[in-house]
Amino acid sequence: MSDSSPKRFIVSWDQFHRDSKALAWRLLEKHEAWKGIIAITRGGLIPSGIIARELEIKLIETIGISSYDDKTQRQVKVLKGINEKIVGTGEGWLVIDDLVDSGTTAKVIREMLPKAHLATVYAKPAGEPLVDTYVTWVSQDTWIYFPWEIDIQPIDPIASARKQG
Repeated sequence: MSDSSPKRFIVSWDQFHRDSKALAWRLLEKHEAWKGIIAITRGGLIPSGIIARELEIKLIETIGISSYDDKTQRQVKVLKGINEKIVGTGEGWLVIDDLVDSGTTAKVIREMLPKAHLATVYAKPAGEPLVDTYVTWVSQDTWIYFPWEIDIQPIDPIASARKQG
C-alpha cells in the first residue's frame, strides 16, 4: 500500500491496549490453558505482552518475520525461527501479531505451525481468512499507524487530505 492513500487509521497507546485486552478476552473464551505465546516480531511483541499478562501465560517464544520495509511490502524473510523442540507443530500455542494485512506473514506461519492458533489485533480482508481470531476489521486500502510509529503533531482534516490525493 502506498503512502498516498487518503485512508489512515491512527491508533493511540490507549486504544491499542484496549484492543489487545479485547483480544485476550476472545482468546480466553476459546481455550483456557494455552501452552504459550509465539510473538511475531516486531508488531506482535506488545500485544503478546498484554495478552500474556491477561491470560497468565509465562512461556513466550518469538519468531522474526519481515515482509515490510517501512511502508513497502517485499519478499518475506524469516529472520529468527522458533524452537521446534518446544513449539512442535504449534498445537495449543497462540501466535500473536498486531495486524494481518495481505496475509503473506500469516501464510508462512501456517506452513511452519499448522496447528497453532493465529490471532491478530487488526485484520484486513486479504489476510482475514488466515487468522483464527482478531478484534477489529480494517479496509484493505487503510494504512494503520501504530503508536510506536507516530508522534503527536498537527494533522490535516480528512476532507482536506482527500482533496489533495
